[in-house]
Amino acid sequence: MASAAIATVARGFPLSFPKSNFSPLARVLVARSSLSSIKPHLRKYKAMASSLSSSETAAKTERVTAPYGSWKSPITADVVCGASKRLDGISVDGDGRLLWLESRPSESGRSVLVKEPEKPGEEPVDVTPKEFAVRTLCQEYGGGAFSILGDTLVFSNYKDQRLYKQSLQLKNSPPLPITPDYGGPSVCYADGVFDSRFGRYVTVREDRREDSLNPTTMVVAFGLGEKDIQEPKVLISGNDFYAFPRMDPKGEKIAWIEWGHPNMPWDKAELWVGYISEAGDIYKHVRVAGRDPKHVESPTEPKWSPKGELFFITDKQNGFWNLYKWIESTNEVLPLYPLNAEFARPLWFFGMNSYEVIQSDKQKTLIACSYRQRGRSHLAIIDVLQSSLSLLDIPFTDIQDITSGNNCLYVEGASGVLPTSVAKVTFNDEKSEVIDFGIIWSSSPDSLKYQSYFSLPELIEFPTEVPGQNAYAYFYPPSNHDYQASQEEKPPLLLNSHGGPTSETRGVLNLSIQYWTSRGWAFVDVNYGGSTGYGREFRERLLGRWGIVDVDDCCSCAKFLVESGKADGNRLCITGGSAGGYTTLAALAFRETFKAGASLCGVADLNMLRAETHKFESHYLDKLVGSEKDYYERSPINSVEKFSCPIILFQGLEDKVVPPDQACKIYEALKQKGLPVALVEYEGEQHGFRKAENIKFTLEQQMVFFARLVGHFDVADEITPIKIDNFD
Repeated sequence: MASAAIATVARGFPLSFPKSNFSPLARVLVARSSLSSIKPHLRKYKAMASSLSSSETAAKTERVTAPYGSWKSPITADVVCGASKRLDGISVDGDGRLLWLESRPSESGRSVLVKEPEKPGEEPVDVTPKEFAVRTLCQEYGGGAFSILGDTLVFSNYKDQRLYKQSLQLKNSPPLPITPDYGGPSVCYADGVFDSRFGRYVTVREDRREDSLNPTTMVVAFGLGEKDIQEPKVLISGNDFYAFPRMDPKGEKIAWIEWGHPNMPWDKAELWVGYISEAGDIYKHVRVAGRDPKHVESPTEPKWSPKGELFFITDKQNGFWNLYKWIESTNEVLPLYPLNAEFARPLWFFGMNSYEVIQSDKQKTLIACSYRQRGRSHLAIIDVLQSSLSLLDIPFTDIQDITSGNNCLYVEGASGVLPTSVAKVTFNDEKSEVIDFGIIWSSSPDSLKYQSYFSLPELIEFPTEVPGQNAYAYFYPPSNHDYQASQEEKPPLLLNSHGGPTSETRGVLNLSIQYWTSRGWAFVDVNYGGSTGYGREFRERLLGRWGIVDVDDCCSCAKFLVESGKADGNRLCITGGSAGGYTTLAALAFRETFKAGASLCGVADLNMLRAETHKFESHYLDKLVGSEKDYYERSPINSVEKFSCPIILFQGLEDKVVPPDQACKIYEALKQKGLPVALVEYEGEQHGFRKAENIKFTLEQQMVFFARLVGHFDVADEITPIKIDNFD
């Protein structure tokens, strides 16, 4: 139940942090960047830090004293919506120009491919015609919706889910379908690649024609040169799920990832290689990873080098996703550089790209990669022959995907003051040092005008209910240079529980968080036990204990902040989307830590979710929950009598991951009990909110709901509150 679409995340770069006065019960891990080591080509980012510091210094005088939560801020809900473009993939065409896929809330969430301008200073060009949108519904979460080879683009069109071919060289070239018309969006495609040997396109296909809840998934191939659209050739089938079909340079071998129920891809998966015949069929299969029953592993992201070497990522050896190489002659795998760090992310979406082979010749093989350790991302170069790793200095402290360009890398990343961006990173000849760094695309180009209001994240490590076990969170203190509160007052706290639950929150610039902190709220984003980014052992804390570990850790974090003097214990609120919405409801039902909550597309009934959710997650709960008794007892809907505080619910009516009945059911139950409750339903929204007006409304209504029922202050913004049952 990933919830990337629920709260638009604009990640950023923490250049400086307020001093911490946390108690010594837990270490405070502040995600700092070494500004002194930033090269001259990055001076403007140092200047940003200096500007932020100067603004804060100047702002220490002439502040208005007003209650926390009542402060006026220029970071309005409209600003948040305007800064909420999402990045859904990047690639490079035959001319070496960057293309990116951006989702636009101003166009009802339409996803558009955009091409880097030919000359600096010119405007980027939309590649996607207005009557099209580039998005796949494969596995509901999509990803991997397009692929480019030279000047040819193949993409999935949102409305009919067919694949289309389009020329990038010819202006106004109309997209032409390459897959059959099945009379509706019943067949989806994702994660495709070109097969130059046979002139075809190889892709994952999800077929919902016979059973929408249990579609058939396989890897298929479509001809690209045929005038008449044909049914595809089936290359790989028989398992429940497939991802990352990747052709070797000669088109003689194909690698792929597969897994089956009840596993999720991060639980247990297999990497296979198939040998392709002259007729284009697979005549031989070799299982490369996941074959040893004594060692559970979850391989991901296979990639061939120009020399035909196969690299991939798995967590077999040390419980962390590390890079490996396949030795074909002996069918062995060798680690490239073992490290207790995550070189990959959980496979919620197709098309992830965490590393690139940037040099492959007789002298050396170099791999550019990103890895995550102690709450921060790093960009590095691995020399395969020397088994060495060299760090590269860039301003991003959070990195998602990287793509190889002409003598450069395109890096999707962010930090505490830089929103989600794509940067062009240029190396020296030895590829040992960054000599240039420039932002090509930004999710929020205007966000820096508000930098003097930014609250910068502190990575905290706090004790959990289990002795000797700690969990992590990013804490954002209230920050507004125009206001201060009285010394006697502690701020209200909003705790966010991320979705997934096998996912990770990151300490990056998110204007929806700054919306709260600039108005005088403290905000904390929790990575409870079960989150990714800290290895398999941490990830598996949640097995059989969803609704317990996550809830306990969120409560422990809130209590820790209260005991540290960072928050008002009488004004603790919790919010979360999808799986985070379940944690929110469970915390409100089974604990007494929080005084109010907001659930976005949240789960109220685990049994109903198990019965009605889509195929990808239909057995996810088997490992997270446990027995039938656990399903019943941990479902908040079955413990309505235990709720004792106000709740507001938000739900998309076209949600196929968490069906809308969940929100309706908990709403009616709480209404009957007499608790203050409100339900907001959105037409045309799925699992997460993409439309600007709905993103804005959700943010504002949470703010005014908490202010009216818990905060004991008036918000500065002019917001018309919705009716709250049993209150208004």
